[in-house]
Amino acid sequence: MLKSKTFVKKTRSGRVMKIVREHYLRDDIWCGSEACDQCKQESTVLLKDACIESSLCPFSHYLIPDTNVVLHQIDVLEDPVICNVVILQTVLQEVRHRSAPLYKRLKDLLHASEKHFYSFTNEHHRETFIEREPGESANDRNDRAIRVAAKWYSEHLANPDNPKVVLLTNDIGNKQKSEESGLLVYKFEEYIKGLIANPELVDRLALSNDDKNDVSSSKVLFPEHLPLSRIQAGIKSGAFLQGSFKASRDNYLEAKVFIQKNEDEATEVLIQGLHNLNRAVHQDVVAVQLLPRGEWAAPSSIILQDVGSAKDDTNEEEDEEEKIEDALRSSGGEVNRKPTGKIVGIIKRNWRPFCGMLNMSQIKESTRHLFTPADRCIPRVRVETRQASTLVGQKIMVAIDGWPKDSRYPNGHFVRSLGAAGEKATEEEVLLLEHDVPHHTFSQAVLSFLPKMPWSIKLEDMAGREDLRDLTVCSVDPPGCTDIDDALHCRELGNGNLEVGVHIADVSHFIRPGNALDNEAANRGTTVYLCGKRIDMVPELLSSNLCSLRSGVDRLAFSTIWEMNQEAEVLKTRFTKSVINSKASLTYAEAQLRIDDTGKSDNITKSLRILNRLAKILKRGRINKGALTLSSLEVRFHMDSETHDPIELQTKELMESNSMVEEFMLLANISVAQKIYDEFSECALLRKHPAPPPSNYDILLKAAKSKDVILRTDSAKGLADSLEGAKVEGFAYFNTLLRILATRCMMQAVYFCSGMDSDFHHYGLASPIYTHFTSPIRRYADIIVHRLLAVAIGADSTYPDLTDKQKQSALCNNLNYRHKMSQYAQRASVAFHTQLFFKTRGILSEEGFVLYVRKNAIIVLITKFGLEGAVFFDDKDKGGPQLVFDEEGPFLTVGQHTFHIFDRVKVTISLDDSNIQHQKIRMALMEPVIPGVSVSAPELETQNKKAKLDR
Repeated sequence: MLKSKTFVKKTRSGRVMKIVREHYLRDDIWCGSEACDQCKQESTVLLKDACIESSLCPFSHYLIPDTNVVLHQIDVLEDPVICNVVILQTVLQEVRHRSAPLYKRLKDLLHASEKHFYSFTNEHHRETFIEREPGESANDRNDRAIRVAAKWYSEHLANPDNPKVVLLTNDIGNKQKSEESGLLVYKFEEYIKGLIANPELVDRLALSNDDKNDVSSSKVLFPEHLPLSRIQAGIKSGAFLQGSFKASRDNYLEAKVFIQKNEDEATEVLIQGLHNLNRAVHQDVVAVQLLPRGEWAAPSSIILQDVGSAKDDTNEEEDEEEKIEDALRSSGGEVNRKPTGKIVGIIKRNWRPFCGMLNMSQIKESTRHLFTPADRCIPRVRVETRQASTLVGQKIMVAIDGWPKDSRYPNGHFVRSLGAAGEKATEEEVLLLEHDVPHHTFSQAVLSFLPKMPWSIKLEDMAGREDLRDLTVCSVDPPGCTDIDDALHCRELGNGNLEVGVHIADVSHFIRPGNALDNEAANRGTTVYLCGKRIDMVPELLSSNLCSLRSGVDRLAFSTIWEMNQEAEVLKTRFTKSVINSKASLTYAEAQLRIDDTGKSDNITKSLRILNRLAKILKRGRINKGALTLSSLEVRFHMDSETHDPIELQTKELMESNSMVEEFMLLANISVAQKIYDEFSECALLRKHPAPPPSNYDILLKAAKSKDVILRTDSAKGLADSLEGAKVEGFAYFNTLLRILATRCMMQAVYFCSGMDSDFHHYGLASPIYTHFTSPIRRYADIIVHRLLAVAIGADSTYPDLTDKQKQSALCNNLNYRHKMSQYAQRASVAFHTQLFFKTRGILSEEGFVLYVRKNAIIVLITKFGLEGAVFFDDKDKGGPQLVFDEEGPFLTVGQHTFHIFDRVKVTISLDDSNIQHQKIRMALMEPVIPGVSVSAPELETQNKKAKLDR
């Protein structure tokens, strides 16, 4: 049966087009129930014996939830007790339109065989499809479609021995119309509260509007949010600005709204005070109204310490907040004032389930408690639960349901417990969840696309490949590395030139476009390296075995090969799929020993020495063009083999061999970037590093000027040259500290599609074009680049998504997000393991440098441990801290002492575990160290750690 849908669509040019779409209806769509004897179905999903112990429904039954139930109560639907559920096509389509994350969770439920969730395509079933009536809203039409489908199921399975059909809705009007149609219908909360053996599910219910009113007080605390229509009109007229809300980690009464004016220009608006923050939550998309210029404020220089346990009585907190807001208004000078505004509406909520801990109410028998999130950017949440006594001391997940204007806190519901707080497994799980790192085990659908073992290179795999197994190829990686995705070779040619090759694991040979393995890798985006743990982007069979370029085994590779002269000038470049056999898998230290040992002269060592010499020339050339050499203190933990706890903490030492590998990976990435752009100018996946806005350099310039050093920041070349010459007599570590600050002034490097952008420049590398090609085991971007390069050289065929710039751009957005979150997760893992390290160390005393000064604290860098922390000063201290701004930058006076950026200080370091939720490293000042006096720890003067380049 054929229907047609007709609608009009406005094009970008302003023309109106009439669209006619055919809509096929069928009468052979199965109901999916094994109780059915009418449908000729090959397999069934819904069980005949569909029993859930219920006081409301003491009989076998199937559940049909409407769209709002799925959107708001997915946490309950995911519980194992909820099964034999019919998800209508109408509901599935609405959820897909409203929320991509919820749609994915719903699809996962449909694929979980033990849940018995069945997707019924009611929109194509001849007896359940309905037309939209004149004057009927799309929402009302969909509600009616759900009722019609539920009615059909009830009549289709009308046999008394068959399960009954229960419609679940929270819409009063929909419930009333369903009852009038003779359907068995309940409110979702009503049904869940009727479950006999699972009372804990009540805690997972998202609060309904009725419940939210019960929680709120009569006092209005926040302004009303404007309706979306007014917001859109205000943005169009310029009265409001749209941007992303970023809460401060240091001060919960302050935030910034980042506003992207155009492709290359962004600005930020400061928000201060509870009233102006107006219930926005970190990462929400908001509408902001600028305050009059006379009300603009300076960003706070106050760092708030832990505010302690949450209290039931908010009056005390309100008094404290008023004091803090007064301090905010007086914490900066006139010169530091920034555009300041207030939130007038929420355009898009970006809420997710949050990890944290429950603070039990002090009111006896109360079921309402406060939840404190692990992420300091997220406000506390009021939660109703009857399990509080068992959840105390546990890390739990909570979802926010809403935030009424008369409630000090948002309202939410308990999702699940994660385990005892402080335990390593629990904290790692929290870390991964908080940073949205996909870490579930690979599904059978994904694993089904892996090669069958035992696997070896076959004749068909060799087609179109060069056999390079006779070359002296070797890899150089960190110790313990099992996912080796790059290797090098160098040999002299008969004409006196050199042949240099970079060989990269050919992951794209094993991961073909569009299958489940490819989709999973694209979603994960990157491998995440935690301390002592790795979350792979691809299954271990590929990452640590078949794709890893281990020594002594044949491996498929994608090779970039240059002919160079002795001065490292590239004469020819070619790309080829290949087969290699690595002759050695070396660590950086082992490679460096070979280079330095004059007694060694084997082929591998000779190759490494030439590569090292060429790399120095390449690096010198890059620096001469303006490439930046920045600094970043990275730490390495030595783990106990039994407990896997850190037993030693030290900063990583980089050697010439690190730089050697780095240079050739950079050269390969640049060569490949140019090739794929030449072939695919509209859809090449590239990587750029934007130049920082001038304001980013303020703190760096003031820090340098405090030591009478002038830096140029008008260009990367100017910055690189002036950093090179930035020296202070008797203060050898000054240059490294400047480079650490310079690193923090930089923008984030990002992936982009060449057809969607015009600025390709990589600021940090001073390269006009760049991409990622050299790590396809751990980065999905590299897999796409491999596919583009393979098509460019005729080694593989293309496919539609590869040359669709819109889809490439969407992919880049996900890869940028995953890359950013993996970096945050890695930092959080280092912080957690640093706490474990100091847990058994008692109180240590170390010397460090002041990196920043704040109104009530100094931020100190302990270079021995790569550790950064705040030393707080109390207002009640004699003299009290006084922050002063002058032409040479800010300084802090405390009593008789004055603290400038880069001053040496001596501090005690200890672990403060009084707050198990937010354990932290505490630093306390022992004595200021007079600038110019030699440092007691000699390694401080010799460490000159270089930041990893963006290879």
